[in-house]
Amino acid sequence: MRQLDATGINVVHDADLDNTDTVVLNTCGFIHDAKQESIDTILNYIQAKEDGLINELFVMGCLSERFKDELAREIPEVDKYFGVTDIQEITESLKVDFKKELLGERMITTPSHFAYLKIAEGCDRTCSFCAIPAIRGPHKSRTVESLVEEAQFLADKGVKELILIAQDLTYYGLDLYKSQELPRLVRELCSVKGIEWIRLHYAYPAKFPMELLQVMREEPKVCNYIDIPFQHINDQVLDKMRRVISTEQTKQLIEQLRLQVPELAIRTTMLVGHPGEDDQAFEELKAFVKEARFDRLGVFTYSEEEGTWGAENLKDDIDEKLKQARADELMLLQQEISASLNLSKIGRQFKVVIDRSEDDYYVGRTEYDSPEVDTEVLIKKAENVLQIGNFYNILIDSADDFDLFGKVI
Repeated sequence: MRQLDATGINVVHDADLDNTDTVVLNTCGFIHDAKQESIDTILNYIQAKEDGLINELFVMGCLSERFKDELAREIPEVDKYFGVTDIQEITESLKVDFKKELLGERMITTPSHFAYLKIAEGCDRTCSFCAIPAIRGPHKSRTVESLVEEAQFLADKGVKELILIAQDLTYYGLDLYKSQELPRLVRELCSVKGIEWIRLHYAYPAKFPMELLQVMREEPKVCNYIDIPFQHINDQVLDKMRRVISTEQTKQLIEQLRLQVPELAIRTTMLVGHPGEDDQAFEELKAFVKEARFDRLGVFTYSEEEGTWGAENLKDDIDEKLKQARADELMLLQQEISASLNLSKIGRQFKVVIDRSEDDYYVGRTEYDSPEVDTEVLIKKAENVLQIGNFYNILIDSADDFDLFGKVI
């Protein structure tokens, strides 16, 4: 996007089709539902092309990386398909000269006060269900210096919240520095002027760098929040998933997370319907979710992905309806937990950033909530004039299952 913008091309993210000449569609190839959504979106834009609303359609990203030849055969109406690293080829196809000096610069497609900072690419794990290593390749950490430089670039543009992401945050530095350097990186990022919040996403639980917890306690800029996908709790299922962590180790890690960072909000993900998950294993998972009372929980069902260890070595023998029923049951359980946790926040004050204005409310988040996926704080417009991207002290006066309501103090 920055390459095109520097050439004078008007680039808009998630635009409508008015005055749009070319669409570049980024795709996901992680699980079945994401692949289907990508294909449906391609077909929608092909229709737009046939209707004369756009002239060109290019497709890039993970789905295109995995199935470029098949897609070209099945959906030839797309002008050209690209993989995940074909940035120069894409720009040249759009008749733009690729400028290496622009690498590191970027356009921000999120609201201007927060941005995602990708600290590494690829993954060295061998989880049975995951195709990311085959798509993105082995783990490649970026240098601490380059990340601090990009963080300052973002802060100078008005970004106040950094959301650190990678396919595997925990592994950061092992390839480059021969040791886990996420704690050092986070400390360095805390020195960037203008950044107020730093949030951590996608930390692998096995061999978690415990010194990170000391950084979270000592650095006020680091949000009391971590996204750490546990996926399951039953030992046999974890073994078949190739997660390299046991039931006991998982529970010990959660205990340490909460002991060392008492205010920590934990977001996690569970995978149901994996080969080997019998009724007893699912009941164990339900009991674990009840006991752990995660602040945030997402659930997805197992889908057999081409080229994964699971597809080649395990039989996908659980009925799809049963998989979905288990997912629904787990989410209903989490809904009750979320409602209880939200009710416990009534009467408390929180620092809240305002993300947007919507209908009769300003919509914001606490440090315990990530954009788009977590609980939001709603403040009535009639009582306040607030600025998007600013922080306010909010008193929570009511709550429902997934939202909080409050007023400015």
